[in-house]
Amino acid sequence: MLSRSDLEDVLRRWHQAWADYDLDRVMELFHEEVLFENWTGATAQGRENLRRAWSDWFARPGGFRFIEEETFIDEPQQKVLYRWRLEWPSIEKGWEGRAEKRRGVDVLHFKNGKIIRKLTYSKTSLEIDGQRVRLLPA
Repeated sequence: MLSRSDLEDVLRRWHQAWADYDLDRVMELFHEEVLFENWTGATAQGRENLRRAWSDWFARPGGFRFIEEETFIDEPQQKVLYRWRLEWPSIEKGWEGRAEKRRGVDVLHFKNGKIIRKLTYSKTSLEIDGQRVRLLPA
């Protein structure tokens, strides 16, 4: 079981690896059996499947940036709630490539010192070029 200090250290390494666009360092923090679910409901099971799912993101360093807004740590349950803002070129239809700000939350579960579950939730509205844009259902 990770202590609060250990969890904080993992989160520091997590933030830095994302800021450095270093997929290898990000993946080191995940359990082999990780389950990832993104804000669309798409999932990736297993570390290598997650690596493949994220490889396009990391192929374009500088294309995205996560900013920590707030973090809650539940040491006894080995869970972290991480509230973030994502800044990147939009992928939304009709807004492709324009500057987007998206806010969301990751719920991280740890097992044996690694992230075993990453559940990602996002607001249904975002900001593109200073305008509030409501996401439409798929």
